[in-house]
Amino acid sequence: MYLQRRNRILRQSPAIRAMVAESILTPNDFIVPLFIDEGENVKTQIASMPGYYRNSLDITVKEVKEMWAMGLKSILIFVKSKDELKDNTGKEAWNKDGLMQRSIKAIKDAVPEMYIMTDVALDPYSSYGHDGIVKDGEIVNDETVEALVKMSISHAEAGADMVAPSDMMDGRIGAIRKGLEESGFTKTGIMAYSAKYASCFYGPFRDALDSAPGFGDKKTYQMDYSNRIEAIKEALMDVEEGADIVMVKPGLPYLDIVREVKNAVTVPVSVYNISGEYAMIKAAAEKGWINEDKAILETLTSFKRAGADLIATYFAKDAVKLLS
Repeated sequence: MYLQRRNRILRQSPAIRAMVAESILTPNDFIVPLFIDEGENVKTQIASMPGYYRNSLDITVKEVKEMWAMGLKSILIFVKSKDELKDNTGKEAWNKDGLMQRSIKAIKDAVPEMYIMTDVALDPYSSYGHDGIVKDGEIVNDETVEALVKMSISHAEAGADMVAPSDMMDGRIGAIRKGLEESGFTKTGIMAYSAKYASCFYGPFRDALDSAPGFGDKKTYQMDYSNRIEAIKEALMDVEEGADIVMVKPGLPYLDIVREVKNAVTVPVSVYNISGEYAMIKAAAEKGWINEDKAILETLTSFKRAGADLIATYFAKDAVKLLS
């Protein structure tokens, strides 16, 4: 049989497959989410995230040193606030001596070159577990934005390289950019959670930080998972307001959105391979239903193929080991 074109020629060996691979993972692609708790020598496994921990700052610093040595260059910090510090204003979020602020400083002192991103949202500090200030059962927008600006400036003062607003309030990117500029933090970046959907896959994360909403849900500010065009609109608005990077969250159920956003913007696009996605792979691997290592690399590569420039993932350390 004569064929003018045999596509299998470029699949014949590991060498040629590697040479023509279109999507390549490297350690530079990964952002490592870290959960930090108060205390010393505290290492708490998150039940719904096997193998992942909420650590005290001393252990976190050691882990960050290890990650830098592995070639990982960026972390995204989340902190667990004590219940007695939570209220409806979120004021602990901009406490200069708060856990987030101390964590930023300690990590910068230990590993100055590690690129530190920080979560900006009120839910870890809210007595209601919501990403904003609550009035008469409503999550109010503009007052929340004012709080987020204070929080962002506080993180910049502590030494954060980039703030990552994850709240989905209207207008917060422009307000944060203005606040940073007016406070002299002209080198502090903003990674906007631009298309953050109201998803059932966040459950393990909320276990990690005890930040589940105390009433209702988050559908008045997080996006409806039925919508595609809205994601493009949100991303374009965030870029216009001053975002340096835009994010799509969750990841796996939204690969089409990653591609749509990538096609629409001229800034880097990140994706969050979230806790529920991590937990699904872990659970299936524990059952013996899938090969965990292969599932990790296939999943992360799918994000790159869809158009993501950066991937926030709990598999970052595992992936680096597998890639090497």
